[in-house]
Amino acid sequence: MSRLDPEIHQSLTDMRELMASADCLISQEEVERALDRMAEEITRDLGDKLPVFYCVMNGGLITTGHLLTRLGFPLEVDYIHATRYRGKTRGGELFWRVSPEVPMAGRHVVIVDDILDEGATLAAILDYCREAGAASITTAVLVDKQHDRKAVPGLKADYCSLEVADRYVFGFGMDIKGYWRNAPGIFAPKGM
Repeated sequence: MSRLDPEIHQSLTDMRELMASADCLISQEEVERALDRMAEEITRDLGDKLPVFYCVMNGGLITTGHLLTRLGFPLEVDYIHATRYRGKTRGGELFWRVSPEVPMAGRHVVIVDDILDEGATLAAILDYCREAGAASITTAVLVDKQHDRKAVPGLKADYCSLEVADRYVFGFGMDIKGYWRNAPGIFAPKGM
């Protein structure tokens, strides 16, 4: 058995302690029910349009995976990797890592992400989709954070079943310092 580097061991200890003391804002069962509702709405609106779903990496990975298995119609999947966080807890300048491979021109596009916080990343992705000639663009996010700091006034996701208070949240795709995207539900650290 190999020993962990002391710095990594401290990170492991810190992350375990953070999770042990975190507030569970939304249980996994509530997340599952929200995804069921979102899938029903998307199926009603797009089930006959052969849409293409673009997962916003890395946060949208878990939401996209769970959502797509609930959709019983033909669709294509691709991803976009744009971020403002880069391992930090506060967003900075938008950084594009990967553009999509599946063309958007003339397609019904669905952008899937984990959270609509301030929305600067989502707004930039929507501009990208419009410039690429998408026939329609809709957004699906798991969680909408309630505050008045949206990058674009009135920015809302087309499909969203959960809301959270204005706290730092993690779990079900959202991370804290790069960790706990895999947490089964939506959590907030004590004091944040």
